[in-house]
Formats: sequence, structure tokens, C-alpha cells
Amino acid sequence: LGLSLKQIYSSLDRQKIPRKSLAEQNKILFERKKPSFDFKETLNTKDRELLIAAVMLYYGEGAKTGVTVDLANSDVLISKLFLKFLRIICRVKEEKLRFYLYCFEDQNQNKLIEYWSFQLNAGKERFTKPYVRPTVNRGNRSMPYGVMHIRYGDKKLLEKILYLCKDLACSL
Repeated sequence: LGLSLKQIYSSLDRQKIPRKSLAEQNKILFERKKPSFDFKETLNTKDRELLIAAVMLYYGEGAKTGVTVDLANSDVLISKLFLKFLRIICRVKEEKLRFYLYCFEDQNQNKLIEYWSFQLNAGKERFTKPYVRPTVNRGNRSMPYGVMHIRYGDKKLLEKILYLCKDLACSL
């Protein structure tokens, strides 16, 4: 048409045609964005059991707000199970997985990261700087290996997991 953007916007304003708000535009862009995971739709019996176990774990222990899937636990078997779910059922991108250690100052951070790295089959470069809490007022907390947060930054995956949590809880 040979018109400038200013001319087009002025014309829309004169005709009282509303523009999309920033929030509306962001919502549209989010919905169009391709997820960074490939959720496995056809599940065999073992996969279904893994899904149910991991989703119920997340329902009890996972973060429900924000944009990141985040499960924290000090039990290595629980962490392995949830990570297996992310890798096998959600088919997440390995390079987006992050691990965050929570420990006390009297514990050796490097040894703990080595331990978790080996147990979770994850490279040390995937670990973010640990949170080190002062040993004062430790109470009766016994966490010989600290607490491991398994994190995956994808809001669409978080929404999918939270939907599965509610769906499974309501169907039982």
C-alpha cells in the first residue's frame, strides 16, 4: 500500500480499532512456541507406572508455581525415578537439565556434586552453584548427601505435569 507504520497506526486509532496488549501478544507467542520436550503419548505398562509414580512425586514434592519444573529431595532413588521420567516419558533436552545442590557448610560441596553427578548420570557442568547453609541450628536434619533440586526450565512442561497431577488425583 505504500504506507508507513505511523500512517497505519494513526488510521487504526482514528477508527477506534484496538491493538493487542503486550500481555495478549506474549500469550500468542507462548502458545505458538514449540516445546523443548517431546512427551511420549503411547505408553506401555512400565511407562504408565513410571508416569504415575513421577507425577505423584511431583504433586507432593515439586514446585507448583513459576516457569520451571523443580523437584527437590534428599533421597537418591526418588531423584533417579523423577529424572528417568523426564528422560524417558517427557524426552527432555539433556542440555537444558540443571541440578542444584542444597547442603550445609560442614559438608564437602565438591564430593557431594561428584556423588550426585555419578548417581544421576549427569555431567558436573549441569550443576549450578550450590546453596550452602550455615551448620548452626541444623537440628535433627540428617541429609548426608544434601538435597538435590532437579530443574528443567520449560513452562509448557510444568503445565503438562501439573495437569497430569490434577487429572490423576481426580481420577482415583
